[in-house]
Amino acid sequence: MDGIVVFGAGGRAGRAVTAEALRRGYGVTAVVRDPERYAELAAEGVSVVRGDVTDAGSVREVAGGAVGAVHAVSPFSGPERGFASLDPDFFVKAADALLAGLASAGVRRLIAVGLFADLLGADGRPVMDDPAAFPPEIRPFALAHTAGLRRLREAGEGAVDWLMLTPGGGLEPDAPRTGRHRFGGERVPEGAPGLSYAELAVAVLDEIGTPSRHRTRVSVFVPREARVRRT
Repeated sequence: MDGIVVFGAGGRAGRAVTAEALRRGYGVTAVVRDPERYAELAAEGVSVVRGDVTDAGSVREVAGGAVGAVHAVSPFSGPERGFASLDPDFFVKAADALLAGLASAGVRRLIAVGLFADLLGADGRPVMDDPAAFPPEIRPFALAHTAGLRRLREAGEGAVDWLMLTPGGGLEPDAPRTGRHRFGGERVPEGAPGLSYAELAVAVLDEIGTPSRHRTRVSVFVPREARVRRT
């Protein structure tokens, strides 16, 4: 059985990716900071392990044998914890560790989950620069995330073929899985509704199984007319 490694498997995006991977017959190495807190992740086909996405040696250790890796890690569980403990270099460190550790482990495909806040709005500015659209108190997190994307771009033509998939709207836990997502560019897709975690996971697994975008960032969204529920 082919396997993927999911960094941040305990979060909403990580759980959705894990579920989609199992649905497609992949085994999953679910990487979390504290496996004892995520015992419920254990299931047939899932191995829950301790790992540090900012440490290249840890990345190498947990990723060996995987056909692809997913970066869905947040440095903390949510903005409600505040930003006093936020390391502004967290996503830069993660990018460096993933590129080095995955290359050492022989894993050539990395899909990172992006942040809506650094897509460009209609005025050409990042969404995070518009206080009416994005809460200023969360901006430090958005800046840290953007720095990680910049670091991936600076890596050039390295051994790891990375792709960042950025939701083109808000992520909605209960929105449908349609399998009809589309990719955009650097701008917020016009008129795009929110994206479900399940649909984001479909895009992630599609790009691991059959890569179509390479060493770039794209937005991912479901056209409004395509939002019909599928079984």
